[in-house]
Amino acid sequence: MHVSTGNKRYFDLKAFINADSARLRKAQPAVNKTVTHNNSQTQTKRIVIKNWGQELALFAASDINKPAWRDSYRIDEQGDSVVYTALLPELFTRRISIRRINGKVTKINISNATKNLLYKTTEHLTYYPDSLYVIDKEQQVKLMGSNRYVISGVIAPPQPSPGVREF
Repeated sequence: MHVSTGNKRYFDLKAFINADSARLRKAQPAVNKTVTHNNSQTQTKRIVIKNWGQELALFAASDINKPAWRDSYRIDEQGDSVVYTALLPELFTRRISIRRINGKVTKINISNATKNLLYKTTEHLTYYPDSLYVIDKEQQVKLMGSNRYVISGVIAPPQPSPGVREF
């Protein structure tokens, strides 16, 4: 199950997200995007995302294939999933879970967290290629309170080309 490419020790999340961003940019699917701020202000729009690389940037930024982190994550294979768990408390990306069916990635879950004397940030990222992504980010800043944003995008299935009839 665990597959590393080239000199990559862990799943190449950045390359996967970049490739999927290029595929989505070409397909131009409609997306029902919902943004919720502090569990109260919610806005939903049906849009076509032009820059998928930017839209999924937090996923790509969670890639753990850095030479300094080569032995910083425990690898657990569980059935059709592989889970990477941070061994050091200072690592931003705490956990990545990749689920595959017949070798195809079907779900990615990422937990990120950082804290210092001034703030604490947590991110929970979920991606189902071709159907859904969720970014749940909370930041608590001393003396300023907390902010939570939840962004979800429901990706519409591809539409048949005009003039093509499906039976």
